[in-house]
Amino acid sequence: MNKVLVIGDSCEDRFTYGSSHRLCPDTPAPVFLPNRDEINAGMAGNVYENLKGLGLKCDLITNSEKIIKQRYVDEKTNHTFLRVDTGDTVCRIKFNPSTIQQQNYKAIVIADYGKGFLTESDISILCQLNKNVFLDTKKPIGPWCKAASFVKVNSPEFELFKKNINLKDWVGKLIVTLGERGSMFLKNTGFHHYPVEKVDVFDLSGAGDTFHSGIVAKFIETEDIERSIKYANRCASEVVQKKGVVSFIKKHEKQA
Repeated sequence: MNKVLVIGDSCEDRFTYGSSHRLCPDTPAPVFLPNRDEINAGMAGNVYENLKGLGLKCDLITNSEKIIKQRYVDEKTNHTFLRVDTGDTVCRIKFNPSTIQQQNYKAIVIADYGKGFLTESDISILCQLNKNVFLDTKKPIGPWCKAASFVKVNSPEFELFKKNINLKDWVGKLIVTLGERGSMFLKNTGFHHYPVEKVDVFDLSGAGDTFHSGIVAKFIETEDIERSIKYANRCASEVVQKKGVVSFIKKHEKQA
């Protein structure tokens, strides 16, 4: 079985589901009546759980400090009344590059959410430790991550930094997710668009993590990035139809 390393910031995604039928009498705020709670691994932890669900053996290096994202959500409509975040920053990791190399991982998956766990320098080192390095980062991309095999960002992130990079440097590496429009991959001829089948979207929480995991799992199997992107689109489409942060559970063969 292929083994991969997932490294990055993690959190607890907590969802309290309930209902609200009236406003507070002394302030214009809904009175929320909790019914049930769900707790899931988030960020790098969600990538780790997704990869395991897709049949891969994984190690996880992540923060020991707790980051909690608490959401209060209407049970019927899935409308979020309030989100409360605690512990938004963590300590920087200390790691030994040679120890990671000795594990002979099939891939290194970097899930960088900008909470302080990984610096640009750390990521630059990690990108040189394996021939298959998959990076998802909230940082504006630059020379520090050019050694990554593939770099995944979302559309708003790409719009923020695209004027500051030379796209030619990222041909064959850069993947941009587009939400309900699917994703695109930068080839020699420009961006190639991979549309996604239309589904009833219920909750987008964690969909990017699932997409990232789908690319890794399929690429390890096929070494074909275009097939991997198509498969990742399908994985993300499946989880957005469910409530909360849902780790993808393999129900069928990885086809694309």
